[in-house]
Amino acid sequence: MFTVESNGLRLLRRLSAAVCGKRNVGSAAEHLGDSKVLADDSHHTWMGEGGDGSGMPHTPVMVREVLDCLDPQPGQVYVDVTFGAGGHTKAILAAQPDTVVYAVDRDPTAHSMAQNMAKQYGKSIRPVLGRFSELLYLLSSQNVQENTVDGFLFDVGASSMQFDQGGRGFSLSQDGPLDMRMDGERFGNKQPTAADVVNSLDEDDLYGIIKTYGEERHARKIASAIVDTRHKRPITTTKQLAGIVASALAPPGVFFAYDKLNRAVHPATKTFQALRIFVNDELNELYQGLQAARYFLKPGGRAIVITFHSLEDRVAKRYFQGVNMRQHGGMSIHHRKREGELLKEEGLPEVEIQGPRKEWTILTGKVMRPHWAEVMENPRARSAKLRAAIKN
Repeated sequence: MFTVESNGLRLLRRLSAAVCGKRNVGSAAEHLGDSKVLADDSHHTWMGEGGDGSGMPHTPVMVREVLDCLDPQPGQVYVDVTFGAGGHTKAILAAQPDTVVYAVDRDPTAHSMAQNMAKQYGKSIRPVLGRFSELLYLLSSQNVQENTVDGFLFDVGASSMQFDQGGRGFSLSQDGPLDMRMDGERFGNKQPTAADVVNSLDEDDLYGIIKTYGEERHARKIASAIVDTRHKRPITTTKQLAGIVASALAPPGVFFAYDKLNRAVHPATKTFQALRIFVNDELNELYQGLQAARYFLKPGGRAIVITFHSLEDRVAKRYFQGVNMRQHGGMSIHHRKREGELLKEEGLPEVEIQGPRKEWTILTGKVMRPHWAEVMENPRARSAKLRAAIKN
């Protein structure tokens, strides 16, 4: 099962070193193992891969539910750690203008939008560029102290803006370089692209990534097709990779699945999802972001996490429940709760990790889902799940 110090993270670090140092990556399949994690339908569909196919700007999901959970009050401080196009931040400020929102995003494009929006809202919006794993430093540098924030909001995964920009390499419906990095502009060649992954790792490694992060039952066949193709020519574009996967799985025009709106889903959907999660280290980033949220939230402060597939949802659920995320996935939830505390992650900032004391009170009970009317108006919301908890 997925763990915080995941096998995928170790492999990503090796790939990063290999790309920068031009060394041979070699085999790391033994590190991936047979992890099995569930993944619902992902963002990647032909109908906008997370949007509605219109190419319109990102529409925030579950805004009413977010505001209900946050319950903004005058003078409060919030951190929107996935600012995107600012939809949720605008909603918070509309509901309660006398608040401050730190608008965080790892994507330089989103950060530029936050800077422009700050000109309109003044000191109510504080733009911050960086990843979840950098939050401790970033917010501390903004003079945000421990136990002072009223709410954190995570709307994780890629945004509709990223899917709608073919040059970013996320889209199945638009051809572009096979990149998929959310913040490639910041790190340049130091961070591997999806092209580096498919052209450098061996078949077993690719199988492990696609199987683990995409829950793709045809992962072995896809990995084999990728390796066979790259022996003839490098795989460098999204259209090229999508075609390889589609050809490996079905004749042209034959589709294996439909989304919740009964629209045909491209056979490469789960493969693209897996590569994106791996390249951006999304699950480990979410875990570290939740740690930072617990550090900065005041007692009674609220953390809200919106996810779009169950890998992310499982990280949030287990963290709020206090489950040791390094323990074997076959253990029952009650056994994991009794077993002990989360272990400190090697390389993480020096903050106290969740111990045996119950750190969170679950606010939402069961996971919340969008109303059908919102899904019809904004198809991106179809797979959204919302969890919220209060810091004790």
